[in-house]
Amino acid sequence: MTQSADRPRIRLKPKANARGLRHGFPWVYANDVVTDRRTRKIPAGALAVLEDENRVPIALVAVNPESKIMCRVLDRDLDAELNATWFETRLRRALDMRERLFDAPYYRLIHAEADGFPGVIIDRFGDACVIQPNAAWAEAHLDTLTDALVAVTGVTTVLKNASGRTRGLEGLDDVNLTLRGTAPDAPLPVPMNGATYMADLTGGQKTGLFYDQRPNHAFAARLVQPGAQVLDVFSHVGGFGLAMLAGGAGQALSVDGSAAALELAARGAQASGFADRFQTRQGDAFDVLTQLAEEGAQYDVVICDPPAFAPSKQALDAGLRAYERIARLAAPLVKPGGYLGLCSCSHAADLGRFRDASSRGIGRAGRQAQLIHTGFAGPDHPQLPQLAESGYLKAVFYRL
Repeated sequence: MTQSADRPRIRLKPKANARGLRHGFPWVYANDVVTDRRTRKIPAGALAVLEDENRVPIALVAVNPESKIMCRVLDRDLDAELNATWFETRLRRALDMRERLFDAPYYRLIHAEADGFPGVIIDRFGDACVIQPNAAWAEAHLDTLTDALVAVTGVTTVLKNASGRTRGLEGLDDVNLTLRGTAPDAPLPVPMNGATYMADLTGGQKTGLFYDQRPNHAFAARLVQPGAQVLDVFSHVGGFGLAMLAGGAGQALSVDGSAAALELAARGAQASGFADRFQTRQGDAFDVLTQLAEEGAQYDVVICDPPAFAPSKQALDAGLRAYERIARLAAPLVKPGGYLGLCSCSHAADLGRFRDASSRGIGRAGRQAQLIHTGFAGPDHPQLPQLAESGYLKAVFYRL
């Protein structure tokens, strides 16, 4: 008897998009599934066979009756077993690409659906990895995943980060754990774009550092002339500011609401040899932008990289207004002939809407602009073409 014969069946309703699922869409929403007492009793994280309305099998899925995304596609092989070989094969495939792209082991190793691990994020920091198992199936197989990760990469420390709203939507806990080795007792130095960043793997945001902006940091660094004055707003641990200092900027001011993030940014500047050219200013970004304008401050390059203002479709209109406002407040701070970079990590605000909101804000500030570059997440954050949400990061650069 095959493995799939023993697994529960989940059937799609007639109106569901079975063709899309066959062509690579990885999610099945609860309202697209025939639910009864039997399906509602399937344990969160269990495996099942997904069938179309005519009971023709489509894929092996992980089920969570508690989630709006009731099924996540794991494999086209209905008899696949989620054993060490299954995890190691996918991890090696992901590792091979990262090792081609990066000369040091600092990158996102697993980017969820696009790397064949629905809902799972793994960031690597040298000999340490941080896992965000944001789906019930990954939580259920966390030991096997961790063993495979150590076997494939050779890392000695593996941490579980349980922060973020997604785990709550899946009915999972918010308890961080050390899965292997010993948690670092201090932030780890991470080399990127000629600078050193300090990643707090246990107390920082998400996994400790955002790798996705790496190519956009590099582009911003190309815009600076020797001695340039630059402003990095929503700087977190110094992302754009440190990269532009490495590119030759004379002075960088990093603005963020988090004192802890700015402390890490300052430590990164010290480790990079930029301490004498680096300043921080803590406060609400909108307020600080207003204050800087009142002070008559102007910069050769201004970058604004806010958190997701539009994390959902319901928040889209308010989010677009916020992006427009950021552009309107930032544009007056750019010297004539200088550059303004604006970023969005909101998947609900697509590139066109975000670009239009940014351009409106610049126009409302009375500035004329050339759009010179559009950036996205780096290649260690691959997109699944069938899943728009995987292409969340946008960066637009203007010459004013």
